Amino acid sequence: MSTIKGIESISNIQNSVNDVQKSGDDFSSILNETLGEVNKLQKEGDKAVSDIATGSVKDLHQAAIAIDKAEMSMKLTLEVRNKALNAYKELARTQM
Repeated sequence: MSTIKGIESISNIQNSVNDVQKSGDDFSSILNETLGEVNKLQKEGDKAVSDIATGSVKDLHQAAIAIDKAEMSMKLTLEVRNKALNAYKELARTQM
């Protein structure tokens, strides 16, 4: 039986959620781990920029990829933060 691409993706997400629930990780540890990864990518991007500026870059393509990864991870982090703040504000406005 063939699987529908969208449904397959949903099942993968559900498996990931189940893995997190089984591991017992709480929200704060997942958040800290994710922010640590974003920080690591930012440092790698900053190093790539400084290597380009000083002319000590070995592979320009890899440096550009590191910079793009850092930029994309920061944009994603900011969007997640904005969505979380908007959700919090919406809950705060909810009348009981």
